[in-house]
Amino acid sequence: MAARARTSAASWVPPTRDPVKLRDAAARCRGCDLWRRATQTVFGEGTLAAELLLVGEQPGDVEDREGRPFVGPAGRLLDESLAAAGIDRRRVWLTNAVKHFKWVPRGKRRIHAKPTSREIAACRPWLAAEIAAVRPRLVVALGATAAQSLLGPKFRLTQHRGEALLWEPPSTWVMATVHPAAILRAPDSASRRRETVHFVADLRAAATWKPPPRARRSRSA
Repeated sequence: MAARARTSAASWVPPTRDPVKLRDAAARCRGCDLWRRATQTVFGEGTLAAELLLVGEQPGDVEDREGRPFVGPAGRLLDESLAAAGIDRRRVWLTNAVKHFKWVPRGKRRIHAKPTSREIAACRPWLAAEIAAVRPRLVVALGATAAQSLLGPKFRLTQHRGEALLWEPPSTWVMATVHPAAILRAPDSASRRRETVHFVADLRAAATWKPPPRARRSRSA
């Protein structure tokens, strides 16, 4: 187990679809080294009746401290955008591809650092377990990292934004859009407004999307 612990969370994922048991087990995960600097594991939350499962890259500083996904500045923008799209946050499942906050110090601040492909792969068993537990109609990947964690490293958000693609196994549909944090990094208020409108349109499309009669494989996997 020690050798596997450095490369995959698989050893820590219990054979259950109970989200409480999954969350408890994830709190003890040592599948990669990110746990060493993080305050705690940030597992997903929401309703098991969710038709939409939204997955971001990783927790941020606020999420790491509070132990909940999407409660920082990007989470507030997500809440506003979900409401604008007619989606109740309480009716979705929110999570991240990576469950620990990866950061670098900058003075007294902790600055987000992008997880490596190996760290993303190590944490994928937890995301797969959440998707299996919720069984959503559609997974909405927020940002390229979240999308690539499911659809493969060749996926390009600029080419496939808003397009439903099939992740196999386990035959789950995924639609990618931007991460709300990317909107907050826009250079000016006009750009942020424009990107927010586009983001809300993506969320609205996800809320009304229905799977086709015949599954189509992802072209980027």
